[in-house]
Amino acid sequence: MSVPVLMYTTAVCPYCVRAKQLLKARGVVEIEEVRVDLDPARRDEMMQRTQRRTVPQIFIGDVHVGGCDDLHALDAAGKLRPLLDGQS
Repeated sequence: MSVPVLMYTTAVCPYCVRAKQLLKARGVVEIEEVRVDLDPARRDEMMQRTQRRTVPQIFIGDVHVGGCDDLHALDAAGKLRPLLDGQS
């Protein structure tokens, strides 16, 4: 997997945990986590980039996947693996 994965998270977020579990099950070994609960500027950045307030917000490469439910839907549709492999 060469496509970088970035996830905006908070300390206590069950959806963040579920999203990380799915990504790891699909072979992702490194997830750049941005803790928006520790850095208000990064929360503002997340909201600016995604137009959303909730976590997780997940980026695979330059593609904004959305949240945990969006990630699972992408996987169920068979579109997660190609995205992770850089075949968007």
